[in-house]
Amino acid sequence: MYILGLSAFEHDSAAAIIGDGGVIAAIEEAKLVRTRSIDGIPRRAIQFCLDQTGIKWPDVHRIAIASRPARAWSRVILMRTRLAPVAPVSSIYFVNKASGEFGRELNNFRIIAGLSGLPREWVQGFDHHLSHAASAYFASPFDRALIVTLDERGDGRCGFAGAAQGTRIHNIAEIPLPNSLAWFYSQITKLIGFEAHSDEHKTQWLSTNGEPVFTDLFISMLRRAPQAPPHLQSKYFERDFAADLSFSGEFYRRLGITRDSVPNLDPSMRASIAASLQQACTKIVVEWIDSLRRQTGERNLCLAGGLFLNPLLVAAVEEHAGFENVFVQPAAGNEGTALGAAWLAWHEASADLRVAPLSSLYLGPSYSNEQIKRVLDNCKASYRWCNSEDQKVDETLRLLQAGRIVAWFQGPAEFGPRALGNRSLLASPWAPYVTDNLNDFVKHREPYRPFALSVPAEVCHDYFDCSPNARFMTTMAKPATKMRKLLEPIPSRFVAGDKVRLNVVAKEDNPLFWKLLKCSGERGPAPILVNTSFNLFGEPLVVTPRDAVRSYFCSGVDALVAGNFLLTKK
Repeated sequence: MYILGLSAFEHDSAAAIIGDGGVIAAIEEAKLVRTRSIDGIPRRAIQFCLDQTGIKWPDVHRIAIASRPARAWSRVILMRTRLAPVAPVSSIYFVNKASGEFGRELNNFRIIAGLSGLPREWVQGFDHHLSHAASAYFASPFDRALIVTLDERGDGRCGFAGAAQGTRIHNIAEIPLPNSLAWFYSQITKLIGFEAHSDEHKTQWLSTNGEPVFTDLFISMLRRAPQAPPHLQSKYFERDFAADLSFSGEFYRRLGITRDSVPNLDPSMRASIAASLQQACTKIVVEWIDSLRRQTGERNLCLAGGLFLNPLLVAAVEEHAGFENVFVQPAAGNEGTALGAAWLAWHEASADLRVAPLSSLYLGPSYSNEQIKRVLDNCKASYRWCNSEDQKVDETLRLLQAGRIVAWFQGPAEFGPRALGNRSLLASPWAPYVTDNLNDFVKHREPYRPFALSVPAEVCHDYFDCSPNARFMTTMAKPATKMRKLLEPIPSRFVAGDKVRLNVVAKEDNPLFWKLLKCSGERGPAPILVNTSFNLFGEPLVVTPRDAVRSYFCSGVDALVAGNFLLTKK
């Protein structure tokens, strides 16, 4: 049996396919069409999943979509009806907008049925937040857990809490619109000069450089009482929630600024606002989840939704919410709901047969040496051939030890937003100027954003204190004493507060990258390398050999190792 899962068609659309052995393939549409975010039907992602599985449309048992358009429409209409007496004009606008979205979503279901040739009843919609919840729980190793999801507005809700056991998930609580922490996070991101719905990661890392002097203000804006779920206090917001920045005069007065001064906020003020936002959201989420733990008695926790793409928040939940085990869906954003919808449809068809948990994120396209060579020859690129895996590792380490930045293009592409050693830029953390060069000539990003480090799993605890979530780079780790001494000359490159971003690599997950790390430890201070995503500024992770060659030649990357081919610049 094969189930094709699709995310909602609003943004970050993706496709995934599962069979008897678990997840077979998954990819985001944006990576294939080379744009940061995309909505609509993920046609190329769907075709990749079918090609990777080697099946045709008639072999698909069900198509599961992480959207319930009618339910989303009714929830939005209910919220706007309540706001109509105080904001009639904007309410009419948003009712019309929601009705248009409802019609478009229904049409997308019709188009999917037409593309597949399957009966319309085989195309099933599942609630967006339930799909988030399923994406976390069924990917985890737990047979029972509390699940919490938080995002901006999936299917007319912005949060969900559920209890899962076996193959069933039961609703405990939900957070209705407009009480969205993720929406508020985006509003503050816009306020401090970044792009909303794109640069929230910049806000989270900027928070490590500021003083959280406005935390109490933000907490008063975002909840009613301690341990309560998020709830926006209306006096701090415009009544229509429709403006580019929807804050009221009371908010600006409490913050000590004016609307006109927003574009000219000084750097220390921006950092303080970011730090206060991060601390307030952390306190509210941790206390609410802790209250759910005491209510349910669960020892395991699963997290999903765009807000949990924030590793600082995840680390705080792990440390302070009181659970024995925490699992975060690595593709916690909208793309991950494709997995969740597929798992829900699977367990609806096979109630007592739970599929295997997520064992790897290497679910995207892979390319043979022959395919890579065709691209290199077509581009008239000069290259050298590595006769063996040992030679490839040896040549790569020689470059890394010389302080070079190496693009590492191997095996299947990763699903989700993070590079885990197959589409990565690698460097030695101890090489002079290497992180400055990464920031200035390759990534073009702010200096306060820390780089991630990769380490082999079996020696990880010699250098770091971390949870199993470091396997997918979804949390933070604390450097052990041994690692602190190694980082003393270069702490600002990697440390955010007192923690580092970490990718723990097991041999069974990625044997080649694991071998590279192990050999780097034999020739350097530790088996640790800088690992950041292989992409140009403003683009998603590279997927194809052509993406890799273009990004290599259009950036300050010193070398490219693609399959067994080695390219270097003078």
